[in-house]
Amino acid sequence: MDSPAAAPPAPRPATPTRHDIPITSTPPVKRERRWSVAALCVVLAVLCALGAAAAVTSASDRVQVLAIARDVPAGQALTDADLIVAEVSADAALTPVPAAQKASMLGKRPAVDLRKGGLLTTSQLAAGTGLGDDKQQVGVQVKRGQAPAGTLAPGDKVLAVTTPAQGEQATGKDAEAPPSTIAAVVVTVSRPDASGTVVVNLAVATTDGPLLATRAAQGRIALVREPRSS
Repeated sequence: MDSPAAAPPAPRPATPTRHDIPITSTPPVKRERRWSVAALCVVLAVLCALGAAAAVTSASDRVQVLAIARDVPAGQALTDADLIVAEVSADAALTPVPAAQKASMLGKRPAVDLRKGGLLTTSQLAAGTGLGDDKQQVGVQVKRGQAPAGTLAPGDKVLAVTTPAQGEQATGKDAEAPPSTIAAVVVTVSRPDASGTVVVNLAVATTDGPLLATRAAQGRIALVREPRSS
């Protein structure tokens, strides 16, 4: 009996063809680009250093000076409450009083009105009023024509001249005699009213205060300003 014929072997599946995968890589960074980045970093670092140096220099140029804390009229003695310490940039064009001199400024009398927020300068105190513990103050009401118009200022030296009483007329030797005068220093000058009248506070010697007050009450005072160069 014949044996069955052997089955032919099954064909192997064909192996798929392999394709070569191209190998890609990032091209190297150009050396020129690296140098530009480094240069930019250096520039930024220099700018930061210069900015910091400028800030330090600006801070070191600031100085502490005295400023006005509230309005102070001319002739009024300065108190601790009138002055505050402020920081400003150093400027050769300005002459503010250093904060370290605050104690020596107390009691001084400015020659001009001081306004809140301004700096205290030596020129505001230079003229002075000549006031001291041995002086008296007398308020004199001066009508238009009895004092130089608009020229009186704190610190000015004046002569308080006694004028004749109403209806009084000097005769003989009295008519030729020079008028009675009292030396004084202007402390403050008020603003003129509607009629042009001002009130002038005068500092005089203690021996002259009562006499000047009496003549001022009678309206018998006229003021003559002495030369400011004297």
